[in-house]
Amino acid sequence: MDDRDLLRYSRHILLDEIGIEGQEKLLSATVFAVGCGGLGAAALPYLAAAGIGHIVLADGDAVDDTNLQRQTAFGEADIGRNKAQTLAGRLKSGNSRCQTTALPRFLDEDALVEQAAQADIVLDCSDNFATRQAVNRVCVRLRKPLVSGAAVRFDGQLAAYRADLPGSPCYACLFDGETADDGACALFGVFAPLVGIIGTMQAAAALNILLDTGKAAHGVLQTYNALSGQWHTFAIPKDPGCRVCGGASA
Repeated sequence: MDDRDLLRYSRHILLDEIGIEGQEKLLSATVFAVGCGGLGAAALPYLAAAGIGHIVLADGDAVDDTNLQRQTAFGEADIGRNKAQTLAGRLKSGNSRCQTTALPRFLDEDALVEQAAQADIVLDCSDNFATRQAVNRVCVRLRKPLVSGAAVRFDGQLAAYRADLPGSPCYACLFDGETADDGACALFGVFAPLVGIIGTMQAAAALNILLDTGKAAHGVLQTYNALSGQWHTFAIPKDPGCRVCGGASA
């Protein structure tokens, strides 16, 4: 780090749990994020601001009017533009030293493997069950930590899956099956601040995992209801018969 970095990240460096060594970990880290909608638009600006060295972000969707109610990284002038490319520009404008790679398309499983293999951690900020399952399979295969979020109506979910640690469950241990009711925002709606709450929690979980600080919860599902303001935590047991990680030692 040079003097500019020492000044920029001084509030992190002042924290005993982070310090210079921890900040250098962040500066050398690569995050791969799938989805640049409500969750990604909330999580990724904090990761860029915190000093993540390289953020790879993928999304084939374009910004439309209905996104602006909650996806605060986008504005009216962005309508019609690809979300990954637009968000990458926002991240660069906030931290010019953060390297960004925008993938303006929906990735198949081979492409997910290619990108996740080069990352230190994966964030699932997608909005559909099929993508979540595909991202989970890739992270189990490559033994990459995965932070998964979901938000619909007034209810949010957050979980960290540590395929890099022995005995950790995966997403399929909790949500098995090839199909599920996604509860899409377009069908059921979503409370505007909810995606910000879950997305920023994803960012915090990712930073704690990268820094090995605090107690980055894994093997648990955290749920939040924006009507009551309450969080609940549920243990996720590893399923020995899981079709994805059942035969894995990690």
